[in-house]
Amino acid sequence: MPELPEVEVVRRGLANWVAGRTVADVQVLHPRAVRRQPAGAADFAARLTGTTLGTAQRRGKYLWLPLAGTGAGFSLIGHLGMSGQLLVQDPSVPDETHLRVRLRFTDGGRELRFVDQRTFGGLAVEEAEENDPEGTPVSIAHIARDPLDPRFDDGAFVAALRAKRTTVKRALLDQTLISGVGNIYADEALWRSRLHYDRPTATLTRPQAAVLLAGARDVMTAALAVGGTSFDSLYVNVNGESGYFSRDLDAYGREHEPCRRCGTPIRRAAWMNRSSYFCPRCQRVPRARSEG
Repeated sequence: MPELPEVEVVRRGLANWVAGRTVADVQVLHPRAVRRQPAGAADFAARLTGTTLGTAQRRGKYLWLPLAGTGAGFSLIGHLGMSGQLLVQDPSVPDETHLRVRLRFTDGGRELRFVDQRTFGGLAVEEAEENDPEGTPVSIAHIARDPLDPRFDDGAFVAALRAKRTTVKRALLDQTLISGVGNIYADEALWRSRLHYDRPTATLTRPQAAVLLAGARDVMTAALAVGGTSFDSLYVNVNGESGYFSRDLDAYGREHEPCRRCGTPIRRAAWMNRSSYFCPRCQRVPRARSEG
Protein backbone atom coordinates (compact mmCIF):
# COMPACT_ATOMS: atom_id res chain seq x y z
CA MET A 1 0.00 0.00 0.00
CA PRO A 2 1.34 3.49 -0.80
CA GLU A 3 2.56 5.35 2.27
CA LEU A 4 3.00 9.06 2.92
CA PRO A 5 5.92 9.80 0.55
CA GLU A 6 4.23 7.95 -2.32
CA VAL A 7 0.94 9.79 -1.75
CA GLU A 8 2.78 13.11 -1.49
CA VAL A 9 4.40 12.45 -4.87
CA VAL A 10 0.93 11.96 -6.35
CA ARG A 11 -0.35 15.11 -4.61
CA ARG A 12 2.41 17.18 -6.17
CA GLY A 13 1.60 15.80 -9.57
CA LEU A 14 -2.08 16.66 -9.18
CA ALA A 15 -1.21 20.16 -7.99
CA ASN A 16 0.85 20.63 -11.13
CA TRP A 17 -1.51 19.10 -13.70
CA VAL A 18 -5.13 19.60 -12.61
CA ALA A 19 -5.33 22.58 -10.24
CA GLY A 20 -7.42 25.40 -11.70
CA ARG A 21 -9.01 23.23 -14.40
CA THR A 22 -12.78 22.92 -14.85
CA VAL A 23 -14.42 19.51 -15.14
CA ALA A 24 -16.32 19.02 -18.39
CA ASP A 25 -17.68 15.52 -17.77
CA VAL A 26 -17.20 12.50 -15.54
CA GLN A 27 -17.38 8.80 -16.38
CA VAL A 28 -17.74 6.22 -13.62
CA LEU A 29 -16.80 2.85 -15.11
CA HIS A 30 -17.02 0.79 -11.91
CA PRO A 31 -19.46 1.62 -9.10
CA ARG A 32 -17.14 0.31 -6.40
CA ALA A 33 -14.71 3.13 -7.15
CA VAL A 34 -17.26 5.64 -5.80
CA ARG A 35 -18.84 3.45 -3.10
CA ARG A 36 -18.26 6.19 -0.51
CA GLN A 37 -20.66 8.43 -2.43
CA PRO A 38 -23.98 7.80 -0.61
CA ALA A 39 -26.19 8.71 -3.58
CA GLY A 40 -24.12 6.70 -6.07
CA ALA A 41 -22.24 7.21 -9.30
CA ALA A 42 -24.70 9.59 -10.96
CA ASP A 43 -24.57 11.93 -7.97
CA PHE A 44 -20.77 11.78 -7.94
CA ALA A 45 -20.60 12.78 -11.60
CA ALA A 46 -23.24 15.51 -11.23
CA ARG A 47 -21.49 17.10 -8.25
CA LEU A 48 -18.15 17.25 -10.09
CA THR A 49 -19.28 18.38 -13.54
CA GLY A 50 -18.80 22.14 -13.96
CA THR A 51 -16.61 22.55 -10.87
CA THR A 52 -13.08 23.92 -10.85
CA LEU A 53 -10.49 21.87 -9.01
CA GLY A 54 -8.36 23.61 -6.40
CA THR A 55 -4.82 22.80 -5.30
CA ALA A 56 -4.38 19.19 -4.19
CA GLN A 57 -4.07 18.67 -0.44
CA ARG A 58 -3.11 15.68 1.68
CA ARG A 59 -3.71 14.43 5.21
CA GLY A 60 -1.76 11.25 5.84
CA LYS A 61 -2.63 8.92 2.97
CA TYR A 62 -5.79 10.79 1.90
CA LEU A 63 -5.76 13.20 -1.03
CA TRP A 64 -8.34 15.83 -1.84
CA LEU A 65 -8.98 18.74 -4.17
CA PRO A 66 -11.23 21.59 -2.99
CA LEU A 67 -14.00 22.41 -5.45
CA ALA A 68 -14.92 25.91 -6.62
CA GLY A 69 -17.90 27.15 -8.60
CA THR A 70 -20.94 24.89 -8.35
CA GLY A 71 -19.09 22.65 -5.89
CA ALA A 72 -18.10 25.34 -3.39
CA GLY A 73 -18.02 23.93 0.14
CA PHE A 74 -17.16 20.45 -1.09
CA SER A 75 -13.97 18.57 -1.98
CA LEU A 76 -13.08 15.63 -4.18
CA ILE A 77 -11.44 13.11 -1.84
CA GLY A 78 -9.45 10.06 -2.85
CA HIS A 79 -7.68 7.14 -1.22
CA LEU A 80 -5.41 4.89 -3.28
CA GLY A 81 -5.99 1.77 -1.19
CA MET A 82 -3.74 -1.13 -2.18
CA SER A 83 -3.43 -0.50 -5.90
CA GLY A 84 -5.09 2.81 -6.81
CA GLN A 85 -3.44 5.13 -9.32
CA LEU A 86 -4.36 8.71 -10.25
CA LEU A 87 -2.96 9.23 -13.72
CA VAL A 88 -2.87 12.33 -15.89
CA GLN A 89 -3.12 11.02 -19.44
CA ASP A 90 -3.46 12.44 -22.93
CA PRO A 91 -6.94 11.57 -24.29
CA SER A 92 -5.28 9.62 -27.11
CA VAL A 93 -3.74 7.13 -24.68
CA PRO A 94 -5.75 3.85 -24.68
CA ASP A 95 -7.79 3.14 -21.56
CA GLU A 96 -5.99 1.18 -18.86
CA THR A 97 -7.32 -2.31 -18.14
CA HIS A 98 -8.53 -1.33 -14.67
CA LEU A 99 -9.73 2.20 -15.43
CA ARG A 100 -12.53 3.02 -12.93
CA VAL A 101 -13.19 6.78 -13.23
CA ARG A 102 -12.36 9.38 -15.88
CA LEU A 103 -12.50 13.18 -15.57
CA ARG A 104 -12.33 15.28 -18.75
CA PHE A 105 -11.72 19.02 -18.64
CA THR A 106 -13.10 21.97 -20.56
CA ASP A 107 -9.65 22.87 -21.92
CA GLY A 108 -9.54 19.57 -23.81
CA GLY A 109 -6.09 18.72 -22.45
CA ARG A 110 -4.91 15.78 -20.40
CA GLU A 111 -7.61 13.91 -18.51
CA LEU A 112 -7.49 12.55 -14.97
CA ARG A 113 -7.95 8.81 -14.64
CA PHE A 114 -8.46 6.71 -11.53
CA VAL A 115 -7.12 3.21 -12.13
CA ASP A 116 -7.48 0.52 -9.46
CA GLN A 117 -6.82 -3.16 -10.06
CA ARG A 118 -8.05 -4.38 -6.67
CA THR A 119 -10.75 -1.70 -6.17
CA PHE A 120 -9.85 -1.11 -2.50
CA GLY A 121 -9.34 2.60 -3.17
CA GLY A 122 -11.98 5.11 -4.15
CA LEU A 123 -13.18 8.65 -4.83
CA ALA A 124 -16.04 10.72 -3.42
CA VAL A 125 -17.31 14.29 -3.29
CA GLU A 126 -17.63 15.22 0.38
CA GLU A 127 -18.59 18.24 2.43
CA ALA A 128 -15.58 20.26 3.58
CA GLU A 129 -14.92 21.63 7.06
CA GLU A 130 -16.62 25.02 7.47
CA ASN A 131 -14.31 28.01 7.03
CA ASP A 132 -11.33 25.75 6.27
CA PRO A 133 -9.17 27.31 3.53
CA GLU A 134 -7.73 23.86 2.71
CA GLY A 135 -11.20 22.38 2.16
CA THR A 136 -10.49 19.42 4.48
CA PRO A 137 -13.29 16.83 4.10
CA VAL A 138 -15.29 16.40 7.31
CA SER A 139 -14.73 12.63 7.30
CA ILE A 140 -10.95 12.93 7.77
CA ALA A 141 -10.70 16.02 9.98
CA HIS A 142 -9.89 13.77 12.96
CA ILE A 143 -6.73 12.39 11.32
CA ALA A 144 -3.52 13.79 12.78
CA ARG A 145 -1.09 15.81 10.70
CA ASP A 146 2.01 14.07 9.42
CA PRO A 147 5.71 14.69 10.06
CA LEU A 148 6.18 16.55 6.76
CA ASP A 149 3.35 18.99 7.49
CA PRO A 150 4.81 22.37 8.52
CA ARG A 151 2.08 22.64 11.17
CA PHE A 152 2.98 19.33 12.81
CA ASP A 153 3.54 19.95 16.55
CA ASP A 154 6.66 18.05 17.59
CA GLY A 155 6.27 18.77 21.30
CA ALA A 156 2.65 17.67 21.40
CA PHE A 157 3.52 14.47 19.54
CA VAL A 158 6.35 13.56 21.94
CA ALA A 159 4.13 14.17 24.96
CA ALA A 160 1.22 12.16 23.51
CA LEU A 161 3.50 9.31 22.46
CA ARG A 162 4.98 8.92 25.94
CA ALA A 163 1.53 9.11 27.53
CA LYS A 164 0.08 6.26 25.47
CA ARG A 165 -0.07 2.77 26.95
CA THR A 166 1.00 0.83 23.91
CA THR A 167 4.12 -0.20 22.01
CA VAL A 168 6.12 2.06 19.77
CA LYS A 169 5.27 0.59 16.36
CA ARG A 170 1.56 0.47 17.19
CA ALA A 171 1.80 4.14 18.11
CA LEU A 172 3.49 5.03 14.82
CA LEU A 173 0.58 3.45 12.93
CA ASP A 174 -2.05 5.27 15.03
CA GLN A 175 -3.55 7.82 12.61
CA THR A 176 -4.96 9.92 15.45
CA LEU A 177 -1.44 10.43 16.82
CA ILE A 178 0.62 10.77 13.63
CA SER A 179 -0.56 10.16 10.10
CA GLY A 180 1.03 8.76 6.99
CA VAL A 181 3.40 6.28 8.64
CA GLY A 182 2.85 2.76 7.35
CA ASN A 183 4.62 -0.52 7.95
CA ILE A 184 7.65 0.19 5.75
CA TYR A 185 8.53 3.61 7.13
CA ALA A 186 7.78 2.58 10.70
CA ASP A 187 10.43 -0.13 10.43
CA GLU A 188 12.85 2.30 8.83
CA ALA A 189 12.28 4.99 11.49
CA LEU A 190 12.73 2.43 14.27
CA TRP A 191 15.97 1.19 12.73
CA ARG A 192 17.30 4.73 12.48
CA SER A 193 16.40 5.45 16.11
CA ARG A 194 17.69 2.06 17.37
CA LEU A 195 14.35 1.16 18.94
CA HIS A 196 12.71 -2.26 18.94
CA TYR A 197 9.18 -2.30 17.50
CA ASP A 198 7.78 -3.78 20.73
CA ARG A 199 9.28 -1.17 23.06
CA PRO A 200 6.57 0.23 25.39
CA THR A 201 5.99 3.90 24.63
CA ALA A 202 5.83 4.74 28.34
CA THR A 203 9.52 3.77 28.69
CA LEU A 204 10.71 6.26 26.07
CA THR A 205 12.55 9.33 27.27
CA ARG A 206 11.76 12.64 25.63
CA PRO A 207 15.07 12.59 23.73
CA GLN A 208 14.36 9.06 22.46
CA ALA A 209 10.88 10.07 21.31
CA ALA A 210 12.34 13.11 19.55
CA VAL A 211 14.96 10.93 17.82
CA LEU A 212 12.18 8.56 16.66
CA LEU A 213 10.22 11.46 15.18
CA ALA A 214 13.36 12.77 13.48
CA GLY A 215 13.98 9.29 12.04
CA ALA A 216 10.47 9.11 10.62
CA ARG A 217 10.81 12.57 9.11
CA ASP A 218 14.26 11.86 7.66
CA VAL A 219 13.30 8.58 5.99
CA MET A 220 10.14 10.07 4.50
CA THR A 221 12.05 13.07 3.18
CA ALA A 222 14.66 10.78 1.62
CA ALA A 223 11.97 8.60 0.04
CA LEU A 224 10.14 11.62 -1.31
CA ALA A 225 13.31 12.87 -2.99
CA VAL A 226 13.45 9.77 -5.20
CA GLY A 227 9.74 9.37 -5.89
CA GLY A 228 8.78 7.04 -3.04
CA THR A 229 9.11 3.27 -2.66
CA SER A 230 7.92 0.90 -5.39
CA PHE A 231 8.04 -2.86 -5.00
CA ASP A 232 5.82 -3.56 -8.04
CA SER A 233 4.16 -1.74 -10.92
CA LEU A 234 1.04 -0.77 -8.95
CA TYR A 235 2.51 2.29 -7.26
CA VAL A 236 3.28 5.06 -9.76
CA ASN A 237 3.10 8.84 -9.85
CA VAL A 238 0.61 10.73 -12.05
CA ASN A 239 2.88 10.22 -15.06
CA GLY A 240 3.05 6.45 -14.53
CA GLU A 241 6.62 6.45 -13.18
CA SER A 242 7.81 4.29 -10.26
CA GLY A 243 9.82 5.48 -7.28
CA TYR A 244 13.05 3.74 -6.33
CA PHE A 245 13.66 4.33 -2.61
CA SER A 246 13.37 0.54 -2.11
CA ARG A 247 17.04 0.41 -3.08
CA ASP A 248 17.93 2.46 0.01
CA LEU A 249 15.85 0.70 2.68
CA ASP A 250 17.90 -0.19 5.75
CA ALA A 251 15.57 -2.69 7.43
CA TYR A 252 12.32 -3.44 5.62
CA GLY A 253 12.53 -6.42 3.28
CA ARG A 254 16.18 -7.16 4.16
CA GLU A 255 15.79 -10.37 6.17
CA HIS A 256 19.15 -12.19 6.56
CA GLU A 257 21.03 -9.31 4.94
CA PRO A 258 23.69 -7.58 7.08
CA CYS A 259 22.69 -4.52 9.07
CA ARG A 260 24.30 -1.51 7.41
CA ARG A 261 25.32 -0.22 10.82
CA CYS A 262 26.76 -3.26 12.63
CA GLY A 263 26.72 -6.16 10.17
CA THR A 264 24.32 -8.37 12.16
CA PRO A 265 21.77 -10.14 9.92
CA ILE A 266 18.41 -8.37 9.81
CA ARG A 267 15.55 -10.40 11.26
CA ARG A 268 11.89 -10.54 10.32
CA ALA A 269 9.17 -11.19 12.90
CA ALA A 270 5.43 -11.71 12.45
CA TRP A 271 3.56 -8.69 13.80
CA MET A 272 -0.19 -7.97 13.64
CA ASN A 273 -0.65 -9.97 10.41
CA ARG A 274 2.33 -8.13 8.94
CA SER A 275 6.09 -8.32 9.30
CA SER A 276 8.55 -6.27 11.30
CA TYR A 277 12.17 -6.07 10.19
CA PHE A 278 14.84 -5.13 12.72
CA CYS A 279 18.46 -5.55 13.73
CA PRO A 280 18.64 -7.74 16.86
CA ARG A 281 21.85 -6.03 17.96
CA CYS A 282 21.03 -2.38 17.28
CA GLN A 283 17.38 -2.71 18.30
CA ARG A 284 17.37 -4.73 21.51
CA VAL A 285 14.26 -6.66 22.50
CA PRO A 286 12.67 -4.89 25.49
CA ARG A 287 12.90 -6.66 28.82
CA ALA A 288 9.27 -6.04 29.73
CA ARG A 289 6.40 -6.08 27.25
CA SER A 290 3.52 -3.63 27.29
CA GLU A 291 -0.04 -4.90 27.51
CA GLY A 292 -1.12 -2.23 24.99
